[in-house]
Amino acid sequence: MNNSELEKVESYLRRKFNNPKVVIEGRENKEDSAEVMLDGEFIGVIFKDEDEGEISYDFHMSILQIDLE
Repeated sequence: MNNSELEKVESYLRRKFNNPKVVIEGRENKEDSAEVMLDGEFIGVIFKDEDEGEISYDFHMSILQIDLE
């Protein structure tokens, strides 16, 4: 993902979650994904998917049971 894509996805997530502390950071040696941070804490990964000329971005967030307690 290039810087323009990172900024657009970050802006979208900030608006969607109504939280300016969402930050998208590129991953070293990975061009198809980026890390999603919230207030400095890793919360998930954004994957870029290109299929038949269409682009989508998939947000994957794992929630551990221990975090729910």
